[in-house]
Amino acid sequence: MSRTIKFAKAGGPEVLEFVEVRVPAPGPNEVRIKVKAIGINRAEAMWRVDDYIEPAKFPAGLGYEAAGIVDAVGKDVSGFAAGDEVNVIPSFSMNDYATYGEVILVPDHAVVRQPKSLSFTEAASVWMMFVTAYGALIEDAKVAKSPRPLRGADPVLGSAASARAPQPLTTAFRNALAVDGAALVDLDGTFQKTQRGGT
Repeated sequence: MSRTIKFAKAGGPEVLEFVEVRVPAPGPNEVRIKVKAIGINRAEAMWRVDDYIEPAKFPAGLGYEAAGIVDAVGKDVSGFAAGDEVNVIPSFSMNDYATYGEVILVPDHAVVRQPKSLSFTEAASVWMMFVTAYGALIEDAKVAKSPRPLRGADPVLGSAASARAPQPLTTAFRNALAVDGAALVDLDGTFQKTQRGGT
């Protein structure tokens, strides 16, 4: 049995309840994870009040992000095995899967390896903002090379996008972010001091 958080109606935090559930063996293309940490983000708060991009089907689960250890993998899952440290990224409907639980099932396409330089807590907290930046810049804006010089709060967005972007785009963002003396901290934990025109 695993404790998980569910809610039977939309509302504030008071609608959330701990529920004991039996987590089944993973089905095809599913991964079962023992959760060490969860991320909490605005999308989940909107989901809880039933004001998200899709309506919640009650009783509903909650949660997009998590970090933990693979407990079991289903048929057709490759690249992950029991004992692997992993993260869950927001790439599924919360009507189908949720991460607020001690043991969870998630689709294998939403599972990535835990960055070695991050704790479970740190890793569980970064994916929504990184996926948001990546989606806005890569999928929607089709940014591919030589983006405009970044200003103001842009380096946060650029760093987020470049941490998961293909190498040519990563280089373009690093060049755009290169303000003399600025610091970049990559998701892998490396720290770099920049110089204009590159790192």
